[in-house]
Order: sequence, then C-alpha cells, then structure tokens
Amino acid sequence: MKKRLRMDLKIVQKLIQMMERGGVHELELVDPKEGIELRLKRGADPAPAPPMPYVQWMHSGAPPAMPMAPAAAPAPSGGGGQAAAAPAAPQGTTITSPMVGTFYRSSNPEAEPFVRVGTKLSVDQTLCIIEAMKVMNEIRAEISGEILQVLVENGEPVEFGQPLFLVKPH
Repeated sequence: MKKRLRMDLKIVQKLIQMMERGGVHELELVDPKEGIELRLKRGADPAPAPPMPYVQWMHSGAPPAMPMAPAAAPAPSGGGGQAAAAPAAPQGTTITSPMVGTFYRSSNPEAEPFVRVGTKLSVDQTLCIIEAMKVMNEIRAEISGEILQVLVENGEPVEFGQPLFLVKPH
C-alpha cells in the first residue's frame, strides 16, 4: 500500500503569497526522503522585463540609455534622404541584480550612497544592498572601474538579472 501524504493548505497558501511578493513565477520543492514533490507556477512564463520608463531616470541625473521613440520611425522628409543617426548607446559593463528584492543605495536612509556616478570601483567594493525576505544582502563589485550610471532608484523593487549599474571597466 502506497503511503499517502497530506500537505497543509496554509503552507501552500503562504508559499504562493511569498512568490507573489517576491516576483517569483515558478517554485519547485522536492523531498525524496518523504516522497513529496510540489511545483507551483503562476500564469504563463514571464515576459522579458520591459525597458525602464523615463520616470525612473528623471532624478538619476543621467539620460535613458534608449530613446523613447517608436522602434520604426519614419524616414525624415527632407531633400537629403539620409536617416538621422541614432544616439549611441552608453559604453560599459552592466552590473545586474543577482536576486529579486528591494534596492537600497546606502546602509540606512541618512547614510551616503555606497557609490554614485563617477565613483572609482575596486573589486569586492559594496555597490548597494538588496533586501530579500527581510535579509539585507550586500552586492559587491566583481570588476574594477568607474560608475557611469546608476540605473535604479533607491527603494525600488528589482528583478533577477535587472541592470543596476553601468560601469566603465579599468
């Protein structure tokens, strides 16, 4: 006779709430010892993150990396017949978020940011803090260089893989 296990519905509901708050779309729990396998998936597969809206850039002091014009702009109506040159994308290395959470530029609201535009980075220097499930995780630089842009506002939620900083490597 096969052993029948019951899962507590409250635990499953709590897991679903945690997934929604953390932006997690799929969760799989396996306990071979107990013979438990649980897979939770919210809706369809998540779409790639859209480009950050211009509003997020208004207070950072840096223009958005991409123009906010439609992708296929009509050719200019002029005698030259040449298309206008697209603005160059910023050159540098993007540092992305290693987790889902809340982005903080400093250790507390009164403290100075860990880094700002123009900061010279060294490897293992603290860049920011990402709070995930009440745990403060220091995010450290894996390269040396100079901060060209801070791409996220303080206190803003971030997704796994979301660009946080643009760095000019040394």
